[in-house]
Amino acid sequence: MKLDYTGDRKFENISFAEKPFKKGEYENCHFKDCDFSECNLSDCVFTDCEFSYCNLSLGKLTGTTFRDVKFLDCKMLGLHFEDCNKFGVSFSFSKCTLDHSSFYQMKIPGTVFMGSKLTEVDFSECDLTGSSFPECDLIGAVFDNTNLEKVDFLSAANYSLDPDRNRLKKTRFSAGGLRGLLGKYDITIE
Repeated sequence: MKLDYTGDRKFENISFAEKPFKKGEYENCHFKDCDFSECNLSDCVFTDCEFSYCNLSLGKLTGTTFRDVKFLDCKMLGLHFEDCNKFGVSFSFSKCTLDHSSFYQMKIPGTVFMGSKLTEVDFSECDLTGSSFPECDLIGAVFDNTNLEKVDFLSAANYSLDPDRNRLKKTRFSAGGLRGLLGKYDITIE
């Protein structure tokens, strides 16, 4: 099925609950202050696009393609990124709220989550090699059988992960983050 192509366009202040989002291929488009909440983005293709100040909460992402997509100051609650098209997936997040979202079993090396809130996000069995979480709040985030090699947690807060259940080679932590690594031992760190 050939998708309608839209390139080099700016979409601003649109509620796609009122005006349905047109399924298609979007390249080098900028979505600003748009409401995609509960929107079906299945099988859409986004390449070199930017979403800023958008609400994508509870959107459907089955087969959705994200290639070199930037999310800035977006509300993205309860998204299942593992339903996306896995081929060539790449995105970055800056100052986003991704609470209760899931990246289960995704291969997303080098992903940047800058200054984002990631409450109870599921990173189980995910490949995050070389990713970074500067200034992120990871309270309740799940890391289980996750590849965290070369991941930067230096300025991240509230993470808790089991070093025995994740790959941590050359992973970076601050001394203040030790509690998140040693929590399972029920010891006091002062």
